Amino acid sequence: MGKTALITGITGQDGSYLAELLLAKGYKVYGMVRRSSTENFERIEHLRDQIILREGDLLDQLSLIKLIEESQPDEIYNLAAQSFVPTSWTKPLLTGEFTGLGVTRMLEAIYTVSRQIRFYQASSSEMFGKVLEVPQKEDTPFYPRSPYGVAKVYGHFITVNYRESYDIFAVSGILFNHESPRRGLEFVTRKVSNAVARIKLGLQDKLPMGNLDAKRDWGFAGDYVEAMWLMLQPEQAQDYVIATGETHTVEELLRVAFAHVGLNWQDYVVIDQRFIRPAEVDLLIGDSSKARSELGWQPKVSFEGLIQMMVEADLRRLQK
Repeated sequence: MGKTALITGITGQDGSYLAELLLAKGYKVYGMVRRSSTENFERIEHLRDQIILREGDLLDQLSLIKLIEESQPDEIYNLAAQSFVPTSWTKPLLTGEFTGLGVTRMLEAIYTVSRQIRFYQASSSEMFGKVLEVPQKEDTPFYPRSPYGVAKVYGHFITVNYRESYDIFAVSGILFNHESPRRGLEFVTRKVSNAVARIKLGLQDKLPMGNLDAKRDWGFAGDYVEAMWLMLQPEQAQDYVIATGETHTVEELLRVAFAHVGLNWQDYVVIDQRFIRPAEVDLLIGDSSKARSELGWQPKVSFEGLIQMMVEADLRRLQK
């Protein structure tokens, strides 16, 4: 019999790529979705006949226990969160509930139902924030610079705590920025790729942006979900940094995206103070040597390839 996995946040970018990966490996896949008056299953529509969707909520302990009892998963991937960093300033308490305490509720549900379940927590490079070391690796101290980053640090350490206290196979993947054509429009990479496509097609004139000097380590989400799965396969539970090891500025992102359609980014980009963060994270670059040597993981899609892939996907979508 194949394994069974439960994915929270299955309707998101990472959840959809992870579901595809696990299905290809012969898993039975359950996805947790929140009760809503409007369904947003666009990213997993092509998988609807292959996965089992069930209602649950990281704010509701009992719903998590019932879902785990029903699905009997071998592995749980906790990808659900309030994951848009700017929103965490306007909704800091909600961010803390989902992104921090929600992890505790899921771990407590595992403790209640079965400690044999293997648990993956989606940690984030935003935990490093005002970086104290370059590049950042597993033992680099955290210095979060947003309510989102702070909540992720809580989720990270509560995962460590349950691992060490109850001998639960619980790991955190400290993933650096990972993007794809399935990324939400509010994230800067997709904001850029969508705007470039719209400008190329004559649907938009200008692109308002914030800090162009911010540096990020951007990879392809499809590569990163493979790392999630790899982390749950060894005998011993450990945390891993997942990153490309390259850093690029937002300005480089703009240059690559606009150049792909034969345009000069400087002709279209305007700086808008609304998009400047209250506390900026200036430089993120990860050292994933531990994951590469111990898990055999490495990224396959380059930065340029990723941005071009996203622009092409938005061009196709808009031309339809």
